[in-house]
Amino acid sequence: MTKQPSVLVTGGAGYVGSHVCKALYRSGLTPVTLDNLSTGHRQAVKWGPLEVGDVRDEAFVSDVMARHKVTAVLHFAALSLVGESAGKPHEYYDSNVGGVIALVAAMRRCGVSRIVFSSTCAVYGMPAKLPIEETESTRPINVYGRTKLAAENFLTDVASTGAIRTVLLRYFNAAGADADGDIGEAHSTETHLVPLAIQAALDLSRPLSVFGSDYPTADGTCERDYVHVEDLAEAHLQALAFLETTGGSRAFNLGSGHPISVRQVLGAVERVLGTKVPTIEAPRRAGDPSRLFAAPGLAERDLGWVATRSDIDSIVASAARWHRSNVFSEAV
Repeated sequence: MTKQPSVLVTGGAGYVGSHVCKALYRSGLTPVTLDNLSTGHRQAVKWGPLEVGDVRDEAFVSDVMARHKVTAVLHFAALSLVGESAGKPHEYYDSNVGGVIALVAAMRRCGVSRIVFSSTCAVYGMPAKLPIEETESTRPINVYGRTKLAAENFLTDVASTGAIRTVLLRYFNAAGADADGDIGEAHSTETHLVPLAIQAALDLSRPLSVFGSDYPTADGTCERDYVHVEDLAEAHLQALAFLETTGGSRAFNLGSGHPISVRQVLGAVERVLGTKVPTIEAPRRAGDPSRLFAAPGLAERDLGWVATRSDIDSIVASAARWHRSNVFSEAV
């Protein structure tokens, strides 16, 4: 029996990475998860082998690539809390930039040329126009966004030499959970609106803080672009296929293209769960733009990717199933 080709997934025990591993397995590829389990979950690694270690350890990463005969890399391993990044710039640059430098060195040592990089719309900062296109200036306003942009620039510079081929996927707001209930969003420190709203609805003693109700939007709350995690997973498969025939470095926005307000998210949670979401009105957070949403047309044109599951009710329904199932604890 012919062995399935292997793909290295750094951070594959995390939220988006684990969903991508499942999609890889279903497509006939073997996901090899490399994760230090600092924020990921061992229980989320179900569709291929787990190698526990740090992506910054070039010798370890090279050994994993060689033993599993890896043909491509999907890079998710990173620190990703915007607020935390302000107080820990050294840690964020070491992980998010140092990690990708060591990873590419291992790739070159092992003759692996394709890498899909998990990036973020935070590289745009406060955009001058909406929806946000890939041609928008990159002016991140926080440490997290600056480290992701630095990693993008490094990958682009290496790709310009012909040593690697890379796709940079700039996510908007990842949300939702696996349709089968196998995996979902389980963070020890939760900062994302959808799971926080669901948790508040399921436990009325944990009201949700709504940061700002006086924005220049239809209902006064911030608007964001929510994209289902399973749609994101499909985009990574299409990016890998794209790199089979395309060189250099390309960036793509991954979003639904539809701005959804905080109050609209709360309305979806209330429809799905049939109960009110308790809230507390709080002041605006510094640096929060009133509206952020993607122009996803380039990904549709060049990758053939369309967000088909990313209406807010579908996102919330899948996430609510996950949170109700208690498949594994957020504290794991």
